[in-house]
Amino acid sequence: MMRGPGGRLGVLHRFRSGAGPGEVSDGDLSGMAGPGALRVRPQSVELPDGVCASFTVAGYPREVGAGWLEPLLTYPGRLDVSLHVEPVPPLIAAQRLRKQLARLESVSRTNAQHGRLADFAAEVAADDAAELAASLARGHGRLFRVGLYLTVHAADDASLDGEVQRVRALAASLLLDAQPTTFRALQGWTTTLPLAHDSVKARRVFDTAALAAAFPFTSPDLQPRLGDTPVLYGLNAYSSGVVVWDRFAQDNYNSITIARSGAGKSYFTKLETLRLLYQGVHVAVIDPEDEYRRLAGAVGGAHIPLGAPGVCFNPFDLPAGRGEDTLIRRALFLQTLIAGMLGEPLPPAARAVLDRATLAAYQACGITADPRSWKRRAPVLADLALELERMGEGGEVEATDLAARLAPYVTGSYRGLFAGPTTTRPEGHLIVFSLRDLPEETRKVGMLLALDTIWRHVTDPSDRRRRLVVVDEAWTLMREDEGARFLYRLAKSARKHWAGLAVVTQDAADLLGSDLGQAVIANSATQILLRQAPQSIDRIAAAFDLTDGEKAFLLTADRGQGLLCGTATGADRAAFSGIASPHEHRLTTTDPAELAAVDRDDTTDVRRETLP
Repeated sequence: MMRGPGGRLGVLHRFRSGAGPGEVSDGDLSGMAGPGALRVRPQSVELPDGVCASFTVAGYPREVGAGWLEPLLTYPGRLDVSLHVEPVPPLIAAQRLRKQLARLESVSRTNAQHGRLADFAAEVAADDAAELAASLARGHGRLFRVGLYLTVHAADDASLDGEVQRVRALAASLLLDAQPTTFRALQGWTTTLPLAHDSVKARRVFDTAALAAAFPFTSPDLQPRLGDTPVLYGLNAYSSGVVVWDRFAQDNYNSITIARSGAGKSYFTKLETLRLLYQGVHVAVIDPEDEYRRLAGAVGGAHIPLGAPGVCFNPFDLPAGRGEDTLIRRALFLQTLIAGMLGEPLPPAARAVLDRATLAAYQACGITADPRSWKRRAPVLADLALELERMGEGGEVEATDLAARLAPYVTGSYRGLFAGPTTTRPEGHLIVFSLRDLPEETRKVGMLLALDTIWRHVTDPSDRRRRLVVVDEAWTLMREDEGARFLYRLAKSARKHWAGLAVVTQDAADLLGSDLGQAVIANSATQILLRQAPQSIDRIAAAFDLTDGEKAFLLTADRGQGLLCGTATGADRAAFSGIASPHEHRLTTTDPAELAAVDRDDTTDVRRETLP
């Protein structure tokens, strides 16, 4: 089912009210899809909001090029285009081709015997049938029964006549013979609806190459390699074809998105995240501004607002299925985490004391090197502090010093994140770590916890699957040493673990002016540039080898418009304009006015549900 830019797919809204279970309220009836009444005329159908006329394509050109139907999709009016495809079984196709060849050959011989002029159309048809039979016998292609139908919409009869003439002229320019579905106007209209039902059944036989050429979406600049996870980025800004890209079919799976503030980079990233979730890709997000909360709630993801009241994240939790050295690796990570809390590297003596205290805290909870004990309740930071205090009472000065310096995270003002067991498990197809509520004093520690969790998921050998790690506003991560090292390590080795890194930033200078940024760009096969500021366009043009036309486009691009630079072949470029359905827009928008309206609608819905 295909529709042009002017076409509209009906959106089904359901209004909540006080109707009881199993009842249908007036609001439900008013939101149902479909017209209230139709008037069927010989060549058109009158709808409540206009009129429409349908056509079936009865004649086709003999030779076509790729994307030759695209002008139908770029028609400026409202035109619905429906292509129905039904494969022909190879045995039946071979039998019909033999009969057709015999019939055409018989006509040629009869004409020659009676001294008639040659029928050139029959000779061309015989040649085509012979080529199809040879291709089918070699297994190079198959045959399909194809029906192409058009429905033109207008506000009234007068404007419909003009639209019909323009559409028929456009079809004629493509060497298509568009015939009206006279006395079958209703069947023509329903055939172009997204019902997957051909009521007209006016079909022609296509081979595989002809059917592939009839696909109307093309991008003249972009020839991507597509695999199992293609994602719609938007419409081509110049040809109105679609821009479809598959990051997991490229040389590596990383991407870099650079744009000025307000250009739509987070909106675009959330759209790609949502569409990759459709494909079964597992996504983890570092979200500095809590922009992914609505999306996570809609798709059943895990949203972990680090630093929020009542939210705890226990660093002592043991990940399942990680091998016999899981306990040892957790103890080593805790040394890195404690050093981050203290703001300085630990001396060797303090490391030794901390290691013994960590293992003692696990043993106090019944957790040993035996994997069967790892399902028991893990200790918390207060248990570690208690073990350090016990060791200090035994005369170990380093233990006393560590316990005293950890007091703010155990009993002081920083204890919120470590006060108890983990409240939300970082599991599922979408995991969002929100850093907005983390105070500056504990941001480094919270970031360490999030990055460690994501890295453990990415490198888990028992759970191999496509993954994407999204780092929004990456400049906030690059300011921290641990965050910068994480980005560098993931950019270099993510592909080995079937994972991709998506770096999103508005500060181009941080990427272009540092060795880390250059490494991320060099290891990103997908590069997306949205609207740029004049102050940074020259550096970006030099880094991405932009032409003067591409520079001008990025300086004047509207919100959501951008340039996709695919480095798989070194020259794939496409200017696109992002598109989203109303439901996707509701989940991904960050416009404060729109979010306020959405919150008001949600509140109204809740009130309606609670009314008697």
